[in-house]
Amino acid sequence: MNTRAVGCLFFRSQRYAAGVLKSKRHCASQPQEELAEKTKFKPGPTSKCDWIGPPDRLSNLRPIIYHIPENETQLERRLRHLRQETEDWNHEFWTHQNLTFSKEKDDYVLSQLKAKGMTERDERGRKRTLSSEEMAVFYKHFLDKNFKKHASYNKEWYRRNFTITILMARVALHNMQRTITGQARSKSKPTVMPK
Repeated sequence: MNTRAVGCLFFRSQRYAAGVLKSKRHCASQPQEELAEKTKFKPGPTSKCDWIGPPDRLSNLRPIIYHIPENETQLERRLRHLRQETEDWNHEFWTHQNLTFSKEKDDYVLSQLKAKGMTERDERGRKRTLSSEEMAVFYKHFLDKNFKKHASYNKEWYRRNFTITILMARVALHNMQRTITGQARSKSKPTVMPK
């Protein structure tokens, strides 16, 4: 959704230390410096674009540190905070969902192996697996059990993205209006073209 080109990929450490998830309100209200400190990377002072890190090991989502433009307007700040809140909310949901899935999958495989009279590992110490047909039963059960949770997530995801899109359009219109009227973003006076 970012209208600017993404400038840099950079590695970061785990966003949530020791498995403790931060609330979305707390993360979104943090200044860029605090967020960058927690994520172990920080855009340079002359950076004019968002920074995107590698996928998180639990949520599989790429973290983003959003660029704060010079003389950021209230509307731009509101958009940036909503985007950060949405990213944090999305990260929390998928972290929890992926951990739950992995635990339930491991429990299911172990119970199926025990029912067959097998151990978790074979004679060579390799981990045993189930056939794709056996795993399909688990996948269907997991999706059926979490149907309402996923439907609720999708509804909230679309609501948030619609709001972000509307705010982005308002910011673009505001910036276009400022360009047409000759208002500059920086503190320096705009240059006037001679006639």
